[in-house]
Amino acid sequence: GKDSTITAAILTMALGAENVVGILLPNGNQYDKGVAIEVCEKLKISYQEINVHDTVENIKKDLDDVPFYRIAATDYNIPPRIRMTMLYAISQTYNGMVVNTCNLSEDMIGYSTIFGDLAGAFSPIKEFTVTELLAIGDYLGLPYGWVHKVPDDGLPHSCSDEVKFGFSYAVLDKYIREGVIPIGFNGESVEEKIDGMAKR
Repeated sequence: GKDSTITAAILTMALGAENVVGILLPNGNQYDKGVAIEVCEKLKISYQEINVHDTVENIKKDLDDVPFYRIAATDYNIPPRIRMTMLYAISQTYNGMVVNTCNLSEDMIGYSTIFGDLAGAFSPIKEFTVTELLAIGDYLGLPYGWVHKVPDDGLPHSCSDEVKFGFSYAVLDKYIREGVIPIGFNGESVEEKIDGMAKR
C-alpha cells in the first residue's frame, strides 16, 4: 500500500538502500505481491517473502476449540498480528528495527490493529494525514499507481476503506487540519461519527 511504499522510499533516501529490507508477508493469495516486488526492485532494496497462510489457519483452527463466540474482526486481525511477529523475528536476526507505517488519519479513527500495524520501533509518517502522504509520494516521484491506489484492507469480498467509513480521507483530513465540518457520501455531516471513532 501507499504507506509502506512511501515509508520505504523515505527510509531508502535517509539510510541508503543497502540498509532497508522489504518483507512480503502474503496470506495465501490475499493480495497482489507483484506490486510489492516492483516497489522493492525500483527502490533497489532487498526483500524476502514468507507466506503466513498456514500459520494463520493453524491459529484459527486452535481457536475453534475454545468455547466462545468469535466475531469476524477476531479472524481479520490474526494475519496483521502474525505478520508483526514475523517482522520482529526477522528484524532481530538482522539486528534491525521494525518500522511502523501508520498515518495520522487512520490512527485518529482507530483504523489499525493493536500488536499489528500499530507496532514498530519508530514511526516516520505518523504525523502526516493521507492527503499529505499522497503529496509526499508525488513529490518523491513514485509511480502514480503506487501512491494513489484505492486503499482497502485486502480481505476477500471487502470494499475500499472509504466506502466502509462512509466518508473520504480528503474529508477526514480537512476536519483534522482545518476543522472543516466533514460531509459523508450521503451529503450529511459525519462529525459525530468521526468523533465517535476517535473516542473509541
